[in-house]
Amino acid sequence: MDGVPATPLHQQTPLRESPRLSAVAGVDVLLKLENAQPGGGSFKIRGVGLLCQRASALWHAAGGLGGGLGGGGLGGGLHFVCSSGGNAGMATAYAARRLGGRSTVFVPRSTASSTRERLQEEGASVQVVGDAWDETNVHALRVATEGGDGCCYVHPFDDPLLWEGHASLVHELKATLAAGSKPGAVVVSVGGGGLLCGVVRGLREVGGWGDVPVIAVETEGAHSLHAALSAGELVTLPAITSVAKTLGAKRVAEQAFTLAREHVVFSEVVSDRDAIDAVQRFLDDERMLVEPACGAALAAVYSGAVRRLVAEGRLGPLPGPVVAVVCGGSGVTLGQLREWREQLGMGPE
Repeated sequence: MDGVPATPLHQQTPLRESPRLSAVAGVDVLLKLENAQPGGGSFKIRGVGLLCQRASALWHAAGGLGGGLGGGGLGGGLHFVCSSGGNAGMATAYAARRLGGRSTVFVPRSTASSTRERLQEEGASVQVVGDAWDETNVHALRVATEGGDGCCYVHPFDDPLLWEGHASLVHELKATLAAGSKPGAVVVSVGGGGLLCGVVRGLREVGGWGDVPVIAVETEGAHSLHAALSAGELVTLPAITSVAKTLGAKRVAEQAFTLAREHVVFSEVVSDRDAIDAVQRFLDDERMLVEPACGAALAAVYSGAVRRLVAEGRLGPLPGPVVAVVCGGSGVTLGQLREWREQLGMGPE
């Protein structure tokens, strides 16, 4: 179909052994390197790419006129509208460019200027609205709705198409690991819960992996899933106070909350210091710089949560390695890492 690539917009990413993290965890640790993805170096392109491709396919099938997702007089393609702390916006901008459309990304004021610049370099029109993502999202949704058939709204984490796309990560794991083997656990960072939804969906789809536990990690001050599980119902955090701004959804997706109670999910909360320390140690150990949001998942290894869960017998006999999803992210520089360390009183690296 014209304007719509036949192949996915995401790439299959490496699965790599990590002797350093394995030594820290006391179990074999494999790294799923989602930081190698195009469109911002984040897993987000899996789901966002699928959503945008499906929308663009419908738009082209309708001839660009009407049909629910077409029209609007754009001429070149759909107008994709996203609210994001950075990574979903980067994926949306990349997908829009690949699909011949255009993109507008709304970001909260907490978004770093370097992230805004990268979004613009990817071709997005960037609008700064609100102090936190939740407020930003209300505005983006209104703009997309008022834009009519020519606009496609891209939620950063709460959409079944996103979860379907993210599930491809687990399908890749299944194809990469030796036949008959499976992970002992999968470690993911949680913001709004889109990656968690996709991973659980994938574990259920590939066959024989439905009992693989997930270690879901958040930072203090962005722990909307943990707060909901503790309360037994969805809750809204009063504010996002963590430095991991891309984990900054004050209310987790309802589906993530549901799956966290249906599936074997261990909810872990780490401090900002733990997350930043993990970013620094991962840079030293693996020569890769990732966001604090990704550092949250890595902190489950570095701060001892994985080792503790194994020692307590909560993970059970591990049938295979622990897979840590290196979710990546574009919102980090060495300068920002130094600023975060100074802000948290951690001293020079």
